[in-house]
Amino acid sequence: MKEFEVILCIVNKGFADRAMDAARAAGAKGGTILHGRGTASPDAEKLFGITIQPEKEIVMILVAGKIKDGVLKALYDAVGTGTEGRGIAFTLPVEQTVGLSVASAKDEQ
Repeated sequence: MKEFEVILCIVNKGFADRAMDAARAAGAKGGTILHGRGTASPDAEKLFGITIQPEKEIVMILVAGKIKDGVLKALYDAVGTGTEGRGIAFTLPVEQTVGLSVASAKDEQ
């Protein structure tokens, strides 16, 4: 297990705060919200049976590896594909970090 993982959660515009609230309730300390635009084709909309809004928000959350699964579950429940947020989330391993205090890293574990 990696010491840290980054969770990327992509939601419809207006749902990033709901995603962050869920992540914090599951132990995350904070995150960064980026604005983006989806590029799904009309065929993808037909395949999945959903309307894809082009305006997106991407929430990046750095978490201790030990709480990753709990944060992912909280995000799925709050803003997952079955909600208005129509969110997806995935994780990437973090090889190195700088600028994190040792106290905050240990608090998340």
